[in-house]
Amino acid sequence: MKFICLGLIDSDAFAALPEGERNAMMDACFAYDDQLRAHGHFAGGEALQAPSTAKTLRFANGRVVVTDGPFAETREQLGGILILEARDLDHAVELISRHPGAMAGPWEIRPAADLGEMVRQSEARRRRAGKL
Repeated sequence: MKFICLGLIDSDAFAALPEGERNAMMDACFAYDDQLRAHGHFAGGEALQAPSTAKTLRFANGRVVVTDGPFAETREQLGGILILEARDLDHAVELISRHPGAMAGPWEIRPAADLGEMVRQSEARRRRAGKL
């Protein structure tokens, strides 16, 4: 079963760490990711650039409105995602609780939704409407 793991981080606190500590943490994170891969649990993941590089899109008054930065105004921002293969939510929690990145900030873990049937139904509707 797939789980989407959202790693949050206080970018300022991380940047304030001495370089040796930052490097040691990153090395430990990458080494644990390698362990997850070796055991078939790592299904993908990406680090994100700083929140200052983000755009937030909303639909308002009949059009898309774009603002700079993330929507949330909090110290902790989304730092990256990890797609995890695990037996169940408890197993996903167990795997992420061992991740060195858990020391840098909280993680939110959610089961991935299976939209397969919804996609098939949408394709059938669009095919009937001549839009596919």
